[in-house]
Amino acid sequence: MTLTVPKEQLPRHVAIIMDGNGRWAQRRGLPRSAGHKEGARAFRRVCDYGVDIGLECMTFYAFSTENWNRPSAEVEAIMNLFRDYLREAEAREAENIEKGIRARYIGERAGMPADILELVEQVERRSAQRKRTTVNLAINYGGRNEILQAVRTLAQECAEGRREAAGIQLEDISAHLYTAGQPDPDLIIRPSGENRLSNFLIWQSAYAEFWTSDVLWPDFTTEDLDRALADYAQRNRRFGGIS
Repeated sequence: MTLTVPKEQLPRHVAIIMDGNGRWAQRRGLPRSAGHKEGARAFRRVCDYGVDIGLECMTFYAFSTENWNRPSAEVEAIMNLFRDYLREAEAREAENIEKGIRARYIGERAGMPADILELVEQVERRSAQRKRTTVNLAINYGGRNEILQAVRTLAQECAEGRREAAGIQLEDISAHLYTAGQPDPDLIIRPSGENRLSNFLIWQSAYAEFWTSDVLWPDFTTEDLDRALADYAQRNRRFGGIS
């Protein structure tokens, strides 16, 4: 399948819940870590393709705050894949500059391994001025916690007399989220046959379109992304109005 969606009909922000790695491995009699490794390959090909076709922003849900409850060996394997990705981003610096990729980490930093946070800060700092495509990697991320932290910050500003509670607007909450300054997701994609949001971009997804697929994430291809984008282009987004 070849992408036939005109540039002006593409979503500005595509968010993807990378789901199904463990089931992919189990169906093949492999350890779950093998599924995560293959899922990392799917992330790279889908991310590179999204940049190539000119998506303004992509967010990939990689590891939730609840995922710490998984077996320690599986968690460590996932953390090692994060390390590999961040080191690869360093190695691909020249290519990322040419493509205009800005890398962002969204999620709680407390509790993350110190070496990963150091790599994250280096990648974010080096890419901060790039404008073409923002790639958010949601690690140790939870949508409710994100909103809670925004509310706490606003409450502190009120307590310090820097703002009035009655004057807080919706835009003020958005400005205190991890995605501040970015467009809300237009399209959220979830492979693997699940139809849940799973605590992902809860505030930002208020008017997002959803697209689901039975394909497990490691098998997700650029053709699958093309199908999602083509379907999105046919939808009538009314945002509560009439058209």
